[in-house]
Amino acid sequence: MFDIREVSIFSTLTAQEAKEISPYLFPETFKKKQTIFSEGDPSEWFYIVKKGKVKITKLSQEGKEIILEIISAMEFFGGIAVIRGFPYPANAVAMEDTEALKISRNNLMKIMDRFPGLMFSMATNIGERVKNSHDMLKSIALEKVDSRIASLLIKLSEKAGEKIPEGLMINMKLTKQDIAEMVGTTVETSIRTMSKLSKNGVLSSKAGKIVIKDLAGLKSVS
Repeated sequence: MFDIREVSIFSTLTAQEAKEISPYLFPETFKKKQTIFSEGDPSEWFYIVKKGKVKITKLSQEGKEIILEIISAMEFFGGIAVIRGFPYPANAVAMEDTEALKISRNNLMKIMDRFPGLMFSMATNIGERVKNSHDMLKSIALEKVDSRIASLLIKLSEKAGEKIPEGLMINMKLTKQDIAEMVGTTVETSIRTMSKLSKNGVLSSKAGKIVIKDLAGLKSVS
């Protein structure tokens, strides 16, 4: 049974309050690589990832896809556009088969009116994420690729890091293509940089996931 209180912005609700929201939640599934919405689409739905992963992307001036953010289970996306009533400012694409719950704009406004504290929680969460996206774009513009990849892996480890005997495993499967798109470089450069970090004993992999063996060494690169 899904409990919406597992989503951070709803965590302060009581069991009864969470039960009040459940009728507003509509399930939807997306296949891997399926577009959920595109930049410029009307912001009709607020989404919560129940299972799977979604990437939020924009195209650079050169037409290259840049991943601004990865949304994991029990996280939401589409919030700022829905609340403000303007078109989605980026694209959302399923990175793997994904189960989501969506709330219509009208219903989200009703929920916010009923529970005013949610607006503060959401504003705080969105503000932090907008800052992270801004930092990402600034990094792409100003920093070298090695530094950008190291900074990205450190951020991902803070978000989805799991301590294992070998080090700190980033608990999400990421391809070299994903990493390239998140730092605004080519797949070849991403492969070369990751190989160098592995050769230097900073990184390894386990079950298709990245393991940071030497966090201090990675921080020195960033």
